[in-house]
Amino acid sequence: MPPIPSEFFRRQDSADDHIFYIMPRRVVHIDDDAIAALTSLYAELLPSGGIFLDLMSSWRSHYPPEFKPARVVGLGMNSDEMADNPQLTKHIVHNLNQNPTLPYEDALFDAVTCAVSVQYLTQPIKVFAEVYRVLKPGAVFIVSFSNRCFPTKAVAVWRSTNDQDHIALVGRYFRDSADWVDLTAQQTNPADGYPRHADPLYVVWARKPNTI
Repeated sequence: MPPIPSEFFRRQDSADDHIFYIMPRRVVHIDDDAIAALTSLYAELLPSGGIFLDLMSSWRSHYPPEFKPARVVGLGMNSDEMADNPQLTKHIVHNLNQNPTLPYEDALFDAVTCAVSVQYLTQPIKVFAEVYRVLKPGAVFIVSFSNRCFPTKAVAVWRSTNDQDHIALVGRYFRDSADWVDLTAQQTNPADGYPRHADPLYVVWARKPNTI
C-alpha cells in the first residue's frame, strides 16, 4: 500500500502550535456519557499498577478514579493544563508536530493513551512508531476520538472524511507504523444502551507483541 500523501496532513492554521495552545483551555472535549464510556473501557484494558503515558495530555485523563498506577506521565502542549490534572505524576511540554520523537527510553510504559487528539497529528505514522518503541512488550496503545475538533488545527484528511473513515484512518496509522497485534476498533452504539443524545465515541487500540 502506498504511503499516505503528505498533503493529507496540511492544516488550515499552519502556524506554530505553541501559539494556539499558549492559553490553557480547561474544558473537556466530549460529554459526560462519552467520558464514562471511555473510562469504562480504560478499566477493561489498562493494567493495574502500571506506568502510563497520557499522550497529547490536558487537564483530565479520564482514567478510572480507583486506579492506582505506579506513575502517569503527561505529554502535551500546555503546562498549566497538565499541572491541574490530578492523575498525572509528571508532565512535559512537547510538540509532536515539530518533533515526533518521544523523550523516553525504550520499553518504558505499560500503556499509552491518546484521547480525542489524534486528529491534530501531522506526522502520525512517526508518532505511532515512537509509541511502539516506548511500550513494553504486550502493552497497549489506546486511541479515542469523537466527532468534535478544532477544525483549523485538524489535518485535511480528518476534516474531509466521516467518522467511519476516521476509524479506518487510525487503523491505517497502526498498520503503517509498526508490527502491532490485536488491532481492535469499537464504537458506542445506542442499541446497546448508550444514550442517543450523547457524543459518539470511537476507540481503536492495538498491542505491541510479547515477543519482537
